[in-house]
Amino acid sequence: MGLVILHGISSTYGKMKLSENFTLQELIYSDTAIRMGLDNKPNDETIENLKILCENILEPIRANFKAPVVVSSGYRSEAVCLAVGSSSKSQHTKGQAADFEIFGIANKELADWITTNLEYDQCILEFWNENEPNSGWVHCSYSVNGNRKQYLKAEKLNGRIVYTVLN
Repeated sequence: MGLVILHGISSTYGKMKLSENFTLQELIYSDTAIRMGLDNKPNDETIENLKILCENILEPIRANFKAPVVVSSGYRSEAVCLAVGSSSKSQHTKGQAADFEIFGIANKELADWITTNLEYDQCILEFWNENEPNSGWVHCSYSVNGNRKQYLKAEKLNGRIVYTVLN
């Protein structure tokens, strides 16, 4: 994928490397922000959190599975979070969370590996269906202020998102 210029973000800024294999561009990219003209530019503290997320979560995953980690959502401004139906208090707004997959690896296998091998705050297997191993995605967060190590599954029941604890 070529460099996509986000609303209000220069190409030089977007090319900033957060870690060996991840750029700021891929951690802040949002179709919703572009379509709706929303600002999705993180501040310096949030960029530092994104670097910490890459170092502690995304890079170890990539190293273990020896495959690209495809981030579908990283940083989201409060406005973008609200536009996608998320909370303005989401860890995405602080640069502490990312949603991702590794193509060819079942999302449950990926989430299980994270919860067994990494320090993390929340690992959520989102909208995964055991009959479809590649369904849904993995949400994982990391906080320098202490990690709860919550392993959850999110699913939609009767029009509401319900979270259950996984072991």
